[in-house]
Amino acid sequence: MCGRYFLTIAEEDLASAFGGEVRIPGGFRLPRFNIAPGQDAPVVRASDTGPEIVALRWGLIPSWAEDEKIGYRTINARSETAYEKPMFRDAFRHRRCLIPATGFYEWKEGEGGPKQPYAARREGGALYAMAGLWERWRHPESGDSRQTFTVLTCPANTRLRALHERMPVVLPPVEWSIWLDPRVEGPDALRAMMRPDPAKHWEAYPVSRRVNSPKHDEPSLLDEVMDESGGLFG
Repeated sequence: MCGRYFLTIAEEDLASAFGGEVRIPGGFRLPRFNIAPGQDAPVVRASDTGPEIVALRWGLIPSWAEDEKIGYRTINARSETAYEKPMFRDAFRHRRCLIPATGFYEWKEGEGGPKQPYAARREGGALYAMAGLWERWRHPESGDSRQTFTVLTCPANTRLRALHERMPVVLPPVEWSIWLDPRVEGPDALRAMMRPDPAKHWEAYPVSRRVNSPKHDEPSLLDEVMDESGGLFG
């Protein structure tokens, strides 16, 4: 599961990391500390001139959908079955993308109290790329178009399993170009990439419940706080 994530780098660092042309609207800002479903976020995808970085809406709307609200149910796609599900299979073959992130949030069940949010990130808050799919959709009445994306998930590694049984698929840089290449269509080769990122690279710690509201988006959300739910391994 990945229901919130953060990207704590500047826009120019995205182009440096992914080697792509940045086409993010002027009103978009980075860094972001609480990216939520229904919001726009940077996505790296293939274009005729190479990788491009664009801002798409989080929550995939398939081209045949009649109601855009379906996007709130498709923020994640199971990597084990996305290639065959009508909702995702066409995008899995032709419209794959990378979703830059420096970490994501997960909520741990408390002992009779509210859930405790945790920030999960690669050691030191390093930038990484989640595997994703993107899609084009046009409103059946107004004709307005929208481009959206979903995050692919896989079983969680041993470090993060205490938080949730699922985690985003994280692709190493050596696989980025293969994942983005629309000429690569064979599901076997692509599914081989859908594996948990090694536990040794990850850390997780409790953060403020202010992250529960997408209205809050500031650096203090990543400050460590006392865990009132019994601890990550409690």
